[in-house]
Amino acid sequence: MNVIIIEDEKPAARRLGRLLGELDVAVSTMLHSVEESIAWFQENEHPDLIFLDIQLSDGLSFEIFDAVDVKSAIIFTTAYDEYALQAFKLNSIDYLLKPIDDEELESAVKKYRHLKPETKKLGLDFEDIKKLLVNPLEREYKKRFTVRVGQHLKIINADEVECFYSENKGTYAATSDGRNYLLDTTLENLEEELKPDTFFRVSRKFYVNINYIKDIISYTNSRLQIKLNSFSEQEIIVSRERVKDFKLWLE
Repeated sequence: MNVIIIEDEKPAARRLGRLLGELDVAVSTMLHSVEESIAWFQENEHPDLIFLDIQLSDGLSFEIFDAVDVKSAIIFTTAYDEYALQAFKLNSIDYLLKPIDDEELESAVKKYRHLKPETKKLGLDFEDIKKLLVNPLEREYKKRFTVRVGQHLKIINADEVECFYSENKGTYAATSDGRNYLLDTTLENLEEELKPDTFFRVSRKFYVNINYIKDIISYTNSRLQIKLNSFSEQEIIVSRERVKDFKLWLE
């Protein structure tokens, strides 16, 4: 089958491509914006199946279909689960929430293969789902954090944080000036709040900021050790299962 991915976050697109490769599904093209996708569809044969992110960097992906009559089957991918029930009302093949789970992806691919003879009958009414997005979501990531320092509140800009880490059931932000601040959140909650091009979760304990990585060193058991500009309280080790995605993220 001919498969393409439309996803504005390049690390997420590469990860999805790798997961599909493990299912013997070859991805022929990765597109990252509405404008790029429209130009591609106008010049190329349309694929059998599209993995389609709803929110792209330059607008909603449905704008592609305003410009081009696309007949491909679609599997939606998005971080916004509030659209799940509505999207299922459409005749899409499936709907995957980010971060995409391996087993759910395999199930969606199997569903497509089972329904493939019927895919030409799919009629997606994008106007219906666009009505759900009267106020299109601007993909905003957290830009600052408020922390308590004694009797005072201090504002920390996200771009000043070298890493976030967990310790003794607490979550901390380590800033570029060598300070550590206790946050009222968890690493799990940070997953949807941090800009994925800037922050990567290298292990269960650490998120690191790419702008403060000073050195990356080979470590035991096929792992990597990260040195940051200021933070030195603990070793930061990229867990073995995250090494491949971490290397892709660095690109």
